[in-house]
Amino acid sequence: MLTLQYTVDKVAAPPEEIIEEASYVNAPVCTVEKVAAPPDQRSLFFSRSSPLIAVCWLILLVIMGLRIYFTSVISENDAKLRAENQQLKARNQELETQIQNMTTVDDYCPKENNERRREACQEDWFLNESNCYEIHDADPSDQKTWEEARANCRGYNADFVVVHRQEEKDMISGYSWGTQDESGYWIGLRVENGRWKWIDGSDLAVDFWIGPPFDGHCAVSVQGVGWTSASCADRKRWICKKKALGG
Repeated sequence: MLTLQYTVDKVAAPPEEIIEEASYVNAPVCTVEKVAAPPDQRSLFFSRSSPLIAVCWLILLVIMGLRIYFTSVISENDAKLRAENQQLKARNQELETQIQNMTTVDDYCPKENNERRREACQEDWFLNESNCYEIHDADPSDQKTWEEARANCRGYNADFVVVHRQEEKDMISGYSWGTQDESGYWIGLRVENGRWKWIDGSDLAVDFWIGPPFDGHCAVSVQGVGWTSASCADRKRWICKKKALGG
């Protein structure tokens, strides 16, 4: 009887080992979370730096836009300054010419026996009624275009002769020496918008005083012929007119 009992006990041992192995199988896996790979460092860097890069690009675009804008403004202002500088130079040259031709006391009040004698017109000008006239009988090499001749008159604080009366027209024609082939004298009449107009803005009142108007033409006074039409770019002599002193 004793021997049989011992055998039974020995056979019953293995289940304990099976139970112990089963406990390992059912044990929770605790190393998965620790073994998981860390996040991609490059993706993390770009995700964090993208807003900064966008801001940098925005600032760069703003700077480029401002540079283009201010470059355009500076160029425009530079062009305006250049134009104003040219106008100032032209005005300065005109003033210098006027100063050089400016009348003095001796022009109107020449000395005679150490006493001043008051004259209505300066030297080389002649008086007719209340106006002074100067006949520029220039040599061919010194003759001027209509615009150049008018600038010369303005240098003497005068202008081209303007005629509204037959008496003055006859007087001017009498001083317009020479023939038509010898150039004639510019007066203050030219074609504007298809009409003859005086430099004072008035229209020619007497149409038969000169022929039909042609664009780019100005009036020329010729002794014994009357008034003729010629290109304003031609070179001719000229007549200036201004108010007499006290007139």
